[in-house]
Amino acid sequence: MATLKELSSMTSALDKLGGELHAELTEGDIDFQKMVGLADAISENADKLAEAFSTMSTALDKTLNGSSAGEDAAEDAEDAEDPE
Repeated sequence: MATLKELSSMTSALDKLGGELHAELTEGDIDFQKMVGLADAISENADKLAEAFSTMSTALDKTLNGSSAGEDAAEDAEDAEDPE
């Protein structure tokens, strides 16, 4: 699981990529291939960030609701065997 410091670095990278995309659009030569690449990088990084936050949220919910790691593993195994 990512740490908050790692997530902070990820948001900084997203901010930088967003700035590059904005600069290319407003100040650059309007290189569409470059903008596509930047937009793809933003999307990939945003997906990773969302996944990390989701993982943290799930872990926090499980901790706050008092479920143990053993119970979670058993539930995950049951879910994998019996997809509804």
